[in-house]
Amino acid sequence: MTVKYTRVLLKLSGEIFGGKAGSGFDYTAINKLAAQVVEVSRLGVHLGLVVGGGNIFRGTSSAPPGMDRIAADHMGMLATVINAICMQDALERHGVQTRVMTAIEIRSIAELYIKRRADRHLEKKRVVIFAAGTGNPYFTTDTAAALRASEMSAQVLIKATKVDGIYDKDPAKFPDAVRFESLAYNEVLSQDLGVMDATAVAFCKDNSIPILVLDIGGSCALTAAVAGERVGTIVH
Repeated sequence: MTVKYTRVLLKLSGEIFGGKAGSGFDYTAINKLAAQVVEVSRLGVHLGLVVGGGNIFRGTSSAPPGMDRIAADHMGMLATVINAICMQDALERHGVQTRVMTAIEIRSIAELYIKRRADRHLEKKRVVIFAAGTGNPYFTTDTAAALRASEMSAQVLIKATKVDGIYDKDPAKFPDAVRFESLAYNEVLSQDLGVMDATAVAFCKDNSIPILVLDIGGSCALTAAVAGERVGTIVH
């Protein structure tokens, strides 16, 4: 198969790890997700992953009233590390070499993120899983994905969700919601479509990285995306 994108950053929300429930761990869903990542990796694509932690802890939205924002964000970062290790195990059981790199130092279980080292792993066709966000509070994993995509010179940032693209309103609540095939960055920002936070979208705009939003539930969705087939919604 010919691929359109040879270097890809895949953003996975924590809710995907929880399957239909969106929380905890659904290992059947995780294994299906890993199988898609393995298939793309074996096509020769240099692949980096940024994982969220929403199935475990969602930062301030999961925090009790009065909890310090920075403490909540640090808990959210650690939740992403748990998901990264889970995904690493799933991928390596499929025979794919991976490296977990964290933005905060946890030497006994993961490498500290260093761009040159990440580049070396990618060149060796290892799947690199970026965890702990940017390492700073107040920044989402969406923004971390945009940052890592820029640093690894990704040709596209794929945001994997449970919805098959970007709609003008919530399709779960409004049957007449309309799905977009393509959008400009400024349209996403001005219409507040909520596909990613504004900082992440603006970062991709400034660095000319297209964002592809797709439903990861389909067994071949990721492979179709890297092959350049029409799937999901492209923001460019």
